[in-house]
This record gives sequence, structure tokens and C-alpha cells, in this order.
Amino acid sequence: MKFTKKLSILVCSLTTAFLYTAVITNTYKSAAQAKGQDLIINGGFEIDPLVDPNDLKTSNPNITGWIKSGDSIDTSVIKISNFPKTGKQGLSLGGFSKISYISQTIPTVRGKHYQLTYYLASTEQAPDLNNKFQIFIGKKEVDVKKNIPFQNYRQYTLDFKAEATSTEIKFGSKAEFAFLYLDDVSVKATP
Repeated sequence: MKFTKKLSILVCSLTTAFLYTAVITNTYKSAAQAKGQDLIINGGFEIDPLVDPNDLKTSNPNITGWIKSGDSIDTSVIKISNFPKTGKQGLSLGGFSKISYISQTIPTVRGKHYQLTYYLASTEQAPDLNNKFQIFIGKKEVDVKKNIPFQNYRQYTLDFKAEATSTEIKFGSKAEFAFLYLDDVSVKATP
């Protein structure tokens, strides 16, 4: 009797610890999210307000759900901006000297197919044109765009097959003379 009670407490404690850890590390998604709903958190970059709503030129460096990496000078220009595709905000990308990155790890099912969709804009114009935009899925570079001339937001789509139970979605960027802008990032399971 005592052993059964102790065992049930241990199992309950381990289950609670696992669920707590999964929620904190963003590896747990509901069954509804796994079936056709967006797996990206804050893909529209709307969660974090601008630093000063009265001064729309003051961007917010905080990006809920995303991790910035690279040289601190270059990552400092990855900010919430007031130049969106939809909604009120988008993401300004502009590492000037080196590539800077923004990433998010999502839960996936090994062998299942997914579709990554995002919108990208550029404010660089020739002859001042020196930018690069990279897309990584699961640590593999799957697409590179170089010297994107001025363009309004344009939709891009990539299909992939998950190789693990979690997949990193990562964007690398550099724009020497102006900015690249990212918005409406989405990953959904496909049939």
C-alpha cells in the first residue's frame, strides 16, 4: 500500500515536471495546433509593443518567442518595427557588418511534412545594394537570397519534411545600406 502511494506520487511529480518543462521550453503544443494550425509563436511580431507608441521611430528589441544570435552590434538592429505586411508591426533586420540571426524551435513529428511561409521586404536600392537573407530549417541552409533590390513585402514558401521531434526555423540577414523586413512567419503541417 505504501509503495503504491509513493509510486503514484513519484509518477505524478515526474509528469508534472515534464509538462512544466515542455511548456516553458515551448516544445508542447496542443493536438489542435499540431493539426493544421500555426506552430510559430509571434510570427506576426505583434506581441511586443513598440518601445514608445508616441514615437514610431523607436523600435522594440524584444521579440517574444524568438532568439537572436550573432554579433551584438548586428543583432541590436533586429527590432520590432512599424513597417508591417499585416497588423501594426513587423520585424526590422539589418546586420550591417556580419550576418545576424533570429530563430525559433518548433515541435514537429519526424517524417511529417510542413510548410514554412514568410513575407520579406527590402529597402536597399542600387547602386547601394549589399544584402543577404538566409533560411535554415533544422540547421540546414535551405535558401539564400542575395542583393534583393527594393521590394514591398513578397511571400515566400518552403516545404520540408521533419527529421526530428523539434525543428529550428532560423533566418540570417545582413543589409549594409538599408534594411530587410520580415513579417507573417508561419509553419503549418501539410497533408
